[in-house]
Amino acid sequence: MAMVETLTIRRPDDWHVHLRDGEVLKGVLPHTARQFARAIVMPNLSPPVATTAGAAAYRERILAALPEGVDFTPLMTAYLTDDTDPADLVRGHSEGVLTAAKLYPAHATTGSAHGVTDIAGLGPVLEAMELAGMPLLVHGEVTDADVDVFDREAVFIERHLKRIVRDFSGLKLVFEHITTEDAVGFVEGTGAKVAATITPQHLHLNRNAMLVGGIRPHAYCLPVAKREKHRLALRKAATSGSPKYFLGTDTAPHAKHLKEAACGCAGIFNAPFALESYAAVFEEEGALDRFEGFASEHGPLFYGLPLNEGTITLEKAEVEVPEVIDANGTQIVPFHAGEVLGWRLLA
Repeated sequence: MAMVETLTIRRPDDWHVHLRDGEVLKGVLPHTARQFARAIVMPNLSPPVATTAGAAAYRERILAALPEGVDFTPLMTAYLTDDTDPADLVRGHSEGVLTAAKLYPAHATTGSAHGVTDIAGLGPVLEAMELAGMPLLVHGEVTDADVDVFDREAVFIERHLKRIVRDFSGLKLVFEHITTEDAVGFVEGTGAKVAATITPQHLHLNRNAMLVGGIRPHAYCLPVAKREKHRLALRKAATSGSPKYFLGTDTAPHAKHLKEAACGCAGIFNAPFALESYAAVFEEEGALDRFEGFASEHGPLFYGLPLNEGTITLEKAEVEVPEVIDANGTQIVPFHAGEVLGWRLLA
């Protein structure tokens, strides 16, 4: 088989990003916008983006922070709380302000303190979303102190996801940043209304990355990386060509000093070299011909949005990932810091 020297694909989208706000937003946004035409923007600011009005205001701040001449569309989400008004969600969706709503179980991850405390009580909200054709994005982890952190995703499937899919069979549901073969099995075993995003870090790292040779805070994210068998199941799913899986980086920038702390933040800043990182996996799995589907087609088809018109090109060339990136005054360590990747995104 001939070596692939360049790879040109339809311009991709990122179906899961954290762009933050204020000065950091201005620093990290260009990394996402230069690669992706659109991105699903997470609402876990402090305080969270929980209403249509809040999402519209945040969208304006994102557009104002875009570099001149860059074509990028933020797709906004609302953060579900115990007090979410279904009518506001549906209105925001019909007006084109809200693309989806995000379910964070309370305290599951960074900025989720306002999350839903009783998922069973979400019935009226999920019913309204199902009728409106509005996708539900799920951070699928239970937060009970007695559940091992490595088991939280599998327990969430049994305790909550199976019931949601059963009770709201018409609801479009994205199981975000899946990390286990349990999640792959769940997604495979459900109908076309259920899909999943997969991050680059969960395709590259298993839990050893955080714990062997010292505590490695820059390999720590939530959901946490799992055993090697789970990483292999994710690689198989992502590169399978199945339309149920698509690109969602979950890029989550935190200042270097807040990661390298006694209680370090969860999150991996992978936006600067996201496509290069994913391409490495698809090449290693002999599946470069399926990369365009994963990166550029499956997401829009699931969300019912048009495919992007333009293209991007990756070339087979070494790219050195810097040890740290200056995001408009905040020093952030990127994913693959200090490593050499084998693909380079052409300008």
